[in-house]
Amino acid sequence: SQMSKRLYFFFSQVFQLLTDLKQQRKESGKNKQSSGQQNLNTIMYETLKYISKTPCRYQSPETVRDFLAAMKGHKLTK
Repeated sequence: SQMSKRLYFFFSQVFQLLTDLKQQRKESGKNKQSSGQQNLNTIMYETLKYISKTPCRYQSPETVRDFLAAMKGHKLTK
């Protein structure tokens, strides 16, 4: 369905964003964290953990666009 397609695309974008943010934080080497920062880290960790168990982990925006373009002509329904 259209909603599923949007959700996969959204998850792949969120996964990429959080992965990039995690890498930036690792490279910056900031050790001192506020409680708000610790909460954000927990949310990032749990979100990445969940999404990494879905096919979205292996998708890029280009992959999703290519797939949707390829399937458009098939006129699939629910």
